[in-house]
Amino acid sequence: MDKLLLLATAHGLAVCERAGDGWRECARGLTTHKVTSLIAREGVILAGTTSGVFRSDDLGQTWQAASAGLTSQHMRWLAYHPAISDREFAGTEPAGIFVSHDGAATWRACAEVAELRDAYGWYLPYSPEAGCVRGFAFQGTRGYAAVEVGGVLRSDDGGETWRLAEDSDGAMAHAAPQPVHPDVHMIAVHPTAPDLVFAPTGGGLYRSEDAGRSWAAIYPRCYCRAIWLDPGDPDHLILGPAAAVGRSGRIEETRDGGRSWIMASVGLDTSWRQHMVERFAQIGDELLAVLSNGELIAAPLASLEWRSLMPAQTAVAAVTTMAE
Repeated sequence: MDKLLLLATAHGLAVCERAGDGWRECARGLTTHKVTSLIAREGVILAGTTSGVFRSDDLGQTWQAASAGLTSQHMRWLAYHPAISDREFAGTEPAGIFVSHDGAATWRACAEVAELRDAYGWYLPYSPEAGCVRGFAFQGTRGYAAVEVGGVLRSDDGGETWRLAEDSDGAMAHAAPQPVHPDVHMIAVHPTAPDLVFAPTGGGLYRSEDAGRSWAAIYPRCYCRAIWLDPGDPDHLILGPAAAVGRSGRIEETRDGGRSWIMASVGLDTSWRQHMVERFAQIGDELLAVLSNGELIAAPLASLEWRSLMPAQTAVAAVTTMAE
C-alpha cells in the first residue's frame, strides 16, 4: 500500500500523501499542540507533545490522550522496540524513560533513570530542567538511550531497565582517557553489525565497536545531532556536523568508517550560518533531513542532490511514514 508521510510540527501533526515527485498535506491534527516526536506502526500513530502523548487509530483523523502513568508530560522522543509488537518508549524532559506494553494505554516509569539523573546532576544549558532523553536505539535485547546532558544509557533486557554504559561517566568533567562526550543527542546501532554503535554529541561523533563498552571519537571537534547509517555498508555514514550549536551547519559523508569525510551538500547553500541538521530519516530511496530552523529537505541517496521538500511546511521536528 502507498505510504503516508507524517510530520511532527510546532502546530500539530500533518499527514501528507504523494503528489508527483513530492508530497502534499491532506490532513492535520493536534493543532493546539507542539508535536515533538512521533512513531507509527500497525495502523497506530503515537504523537509526543509538550503536554503528553496522543494516539490515533484512524490515520490521524481523531486523537485520544495516551498519557496514563506519565509523571513527566514533555516528550522529547518516542520509539518502539523493532522486534516486539507492543513495547513503546518515551524519553522526556526532565530526563526520564517510560515504557508501555499496551500501545500507550499505560506507561511505567523506569525509576533508575531518575535516580541516575539526580545522582549525576544532568542538566540542559537552555532549560531549567534536569536533562532530557532525546533518542533510542535497539538491537535484540540491547537498548541504548541518548541523554542530553548526561551520556549514554544501556539496557540489556529490551528496555525494561537502564544503566550508564561502561564508558559513559554521566558528567561533563572528563578524566583521561576521555569517555564518550556526555552531551549525547542521538544514538544509532548498525542493523547488520549489532556491536557497532554511534553517538552524535556536543563534542563530536563517537563510535563504539563493542556495544557501548568503549568509545572513540571519529569526528572530533564538532557539534553534531544527526547521523544516517547505510544499512548495507557499516563504513558508509552521513553526518550533520556544525562548528557549534546551530553555527556553520553542513552535511558530510564518509565511506571509510570516518577516516575521511567529504561534503555532501549538493543543491544547498552551506555552511548554514545559523542552523544545522537535527534528524535524518530514510524514506524509500531518499534521505530526508529535518533542520534546526524547522525546514525539511530531501535528496536521493544515489546522488545526495538536495532540494526543499514541502516548502510551505515550517517548524518540522520529526518525520515518519505509515501505510495508507
